[in-house]
Order: sequence, then C-alpha cells, then structure tokens
Amino acid sequence: MHIDLNDMTARIEGDTNPLVAALRDRLIENGARIVPEGLPDILILATPLLPDNDFDWDGLTETAHRDGTDMKARGSGRIVFLLSACAALPTRRQPEFSMRMASMQALMRTLAMSLAPEVAVNALGVGAIGTETARLLSGDATMIGHVAVGRPGTVTEACNVALFLCDPENSYLTGQLLSADGGWTAGYGRSF
Repeated sequence: MHIDLNDMTARIEGDTNPLVAALRDRLIENGARIVPEGLPDILILATPLLPDNDFDWDGLTETAHRDGTDMKARGSGRIVFLLSACAALPTRRQPEFSMRMASMQALMRTLAMSLAPEVAVNALGVGAIGTETARLLSGDATMIGHVAVGRPGTVTEACNVALFLCDPENSYLTGQLLSADGGWTAGYGRSF
C-alpha cells in the first residue's frame, strides 16, 4: 500500500516489537519523517500486542492526552493506536490484558470525540500475526482455528491497515477500531 506522507512527521511512542519496526519503515517509505520528540502530524501509540505486566500504560495514556490536546490547539493531527484485537473481543485466558486493551479502545474513542474535528483518532486491532504459528507477534496459536481466513496474518497486512489510518485522504474516519484479524472478532472468537 502506498500513501502520500511527504512533508509530514510521525512519532511512535510505547511498545517496541517487529510490527512497530515494520510500520516505522513503511511510514518512511511513504514519505514521513520520523521524529523522536515534539508534536508530529501523526502519532502512533503502540501498546504491547502480547500480555506485558511491565508496560507503562499510564505513560501512554498521558502522552495521548497531552499530544492530542496540543494537536487540537494546532488545528490538525492524526493519532493511531496499535492494539490487540482483544480490545474488541476479550479472551477468557487473558482477562487482565483484555481489560487493558478495552480501556485503550475506550480512550481512543473518548479522544476521537473530544479532539474532533481537528484530530482524527483511530485504532488498529491486531489479531494473530506472524509467519510461524508457534512464534506469533500478537495473538496466540489457539486463535488460528477461529480465524475466518484460516491462517495468521502477516506484518505487511497489519501495516497496510495502519497506513490506511494514517492516510491524509482518509478524512472522515475517527473513533474506529479496524481489526486486522482475519475475521476473528466477527464471531470466530466465541470459544475464547
């Protein structure tokens, strides 16, 4: 997927993982300049895609509020949360992680309401992603049997959804969680 991000800045905060690294590369390939600090045009807020009790959830929330408020004052901006698909469909095996994801989805929607129309705020819900079922970057092997397309997704497929959310041409979408999960949240996850 190619979008035009020329003359735009992007900053990535939060978790680091192979999906975040790939998205960073894709943003650069599409013309964005990655900045380590300051107020960007696009803010990517990356949560862990697997359970992580040491992650600074409060810090990410503070960053979202602070930068979102500053973007609104500036008159423009785009915030994209990277979440696990269990933000939309909690899993019994990971109740605390599901709760954290659901709270991040609620934060995203609250910011979308309060920062509109100047700032678009959306989220990517990542399902089972990886090339080997035994070594997934997100989700777990049990999910694969409940994925409509019958396989894990690729990092490229997840990045394409994130790029869509970053695209300046995508100007009417805010407050939405788009799941790159092969149909898992469409109902295949019921046994979780």
